[in-house]
Parts: sequence; C-alpha cells; structure tokens
Amino acid sequence: MKKLFTLLGIALLALLAYLAFWPVSVAPVAWEAPPDQGYTGDFAANDRLTALKIVELEGRSGPEDADIGPDGLVHVATHDGEILRIEENGAITVFAQTEGRPLGIEFDDSGTLYVADAYRGLLSVDRGGKVTLLAETTKDGSPILYADDVDIAADGSVYFSDASTRFGAQDNGGTLAASVLDLVEHSSNGRILKYDPASGETTVFADGLNFANGVAVDDANSAVFVVETGSYRVWRFPMDGSAGTVVLENLPGFPDNINNAPDGTFWVGLVSPRNPVMDQLANSPFLRRVIMRLPDAMKPAPLRYGFVLRMDASGKVLETLQDPAGDYALTTGAVTLPDGRIAVTSLTEPRLGMLDAAPR
Repeated sequence: MKKLFTLLGIALLALLAYLAFWPVSVAPVAWEAPPDQGYTGDFAANDRLTALKIVELEGRSGPEDADIGPDGLVHVATHDGEILRIEENGAITVFAQTEGRPLGIEFDDSGTLYVADAYRGLLSVDRGGKVTLLAETTKDGSPILYADDVDIAADGSVYFSDASTRFGAQDNGGTLAASVLDLVEHSSNGRILKYDPASGETTVFADGLNFANGVAVDDANSAVFVVETGSYRVWRFPMDGSAGTVVLENLPGFPDNINNAPDGTFWVGLVSPRNPVMDQLANSPFLRRVIMRLPDAMKPAPLRYGFVLRMDASGKVLETLQDPAGDYALTTGAVTLPDGRIAVTSLTEPRLGMLDAAPR
C-alpha cells in the first residue's frame, strides 16, 4: 500500500509539473477584460435569426464571407478553398478554387474579386475564375500569415487584415486553432495592410491589434472600420493616417466580419459568446498557459449562438438578429442582397443562411 501511495504521489507531482512547466507555443500577456454585460441593453436576446432559410452547400462547409458578383449573384468562400456561386435557380457552381482557405471576399467595380486567403495571402480572381497571388509578404518582407478580411477603397487601394503575425493559420492546425492560440496569448500582434494595385506594394496601415479581423471602408471613403476580435470591439481608422478610435466596445461575443449595408450602416457578426473563464484569467498569464497544456477537449472552444448586429458609423447599435439555440451558429457576418434579403455567413456551417428580410 505504501508503494502504491508513493507511485500515486510521483504521478501527481509529474502531472503538476507538466501543467506548470511543459513548454507551450503561447506567451500570454496580462490584460483587463471589460465586464461582460451579456445579452442585455442593446444586445438583449431575441430570436429574429431563427427565421433563416437554408441554402445547402452540397457537401461544402464554412461559408465565412459572401459578396455580390457583377452578375448579381451571391458568391461565398468555403473551407475547402472554393469560391461558390449561387445561381438564380439555387444551383451551386464553383467560380474559383484558391487552393487555400479563403475568408474575406470583395468584388471591385470592374468585377475582379479580391480574396483574403488565410493560407496564401491576398489574391485576386478575374471574371473567368483565374486566381492570381497579389501579396504573401509586405514591402518590408514580413510574411502575411493569416489574411482574414478585405475591402476596397474608391481609389482602388485594397485594405485587408493579417489577423495574427504570431500564429499562421496553415502552420497551426487551421484558422480556428490558430485563432484560439492568438486569443489566448493576447499579444497585440494583428495588423491591417494596404495593397496598392499600381505599385504592387503592401504596407502596414495599422497594427497592435488583438486578432485583427473584419475590415470595411466607409461610404465616404474616409475611414476603415476594423474588428478587433480579441478585445471585443470595433475601431475606426481614418485613411489620412491620424489616430484610430474605438466606436463600439465590450461586445457580448467575439466579433468577426464587418460588412457595409446599402444605407451606410454596417453588419457585424459575433461568432461565439464570450468565455467567462478566459475573461477571468485575462490578468493571469500563468493560468492561461496551464489551460493550453490541458487536453483539447478541456480547452476553450466556441459556443453555439447565432448573432449579427447592425451599427451606424458612430458605433450605435441599431438592431440585432439572434438565435440563442444556435441552430445556425458561429455566425461571422451578414450581407444585404440587392433584393433586400440578408445572407448570414458562418465559420463552420455546411449551409448558408438567408433571411427574406430582417424580421422585427
């Protein structure tokens, strides 16, 4: 019996040593998470998103972003690298294959599609579906490890996010796994890049962000709105280079995409509710390292809850569309279609959500 207790003691010490000292890839930084107000006030729970109609993607998954092509048809980016086109009769056709993981997509006025591909960088796709790599490094040679979202200014400049310069999506188990590493570390290494089509150069427009995610140029072409997922907020960065300001903060979930609506407002998707454990451990880098040594089943993971909001350029929340049951979840954003319907996108769903109109 004494020998058994000795062996158990040794095993316990080994486990404690593992949890305390085993090397992990993250180097967490202490920060103060704002108190989570939950689904109250402007974010009060509702079931408006449950009216979604579903467009099956025929075996594909992860319609992360959507946009309207020059043909008036909905195009979506999917997990397996395909850009799909939804025909007028509902048929699904392949518009392009990026050979990576396309996330944000945006058509310009000429019909060229710009793609933020998490594995490859910034791409363009012509009307025939030909894919061209535009940028995989910046002008100073730093690699683009996690291109995430993209938008285009009136002068043709392309603004896109490099969510993490620490944890590349391709080298860290995919987009979701890499995002968890970056969010746990919280080391303010995300950035917004600017691609100049005339020179072919890519420069840093803004940096110091905790998982730089959604990007949208305002209708006045005076500012770039940026989602900072890791800090639950949305920024406005003037194009003239002056200091950015936070316009919406302390969101009840992890914000993802931001897309322009026709009336000058913006759709923002919340991919998952906030994790109370991670908020409580925000000021404890040591315990966050311990969490990363746990089995995968015990590590932080997204919760199923559908949520998109619409805000104006000042950050005022105008409405929210929610599905507390999470039947359609990990919602990344929304796009208003020419006929008034709303396409709701998702990080993981094998289908695209459609609302005939935003029900009230």
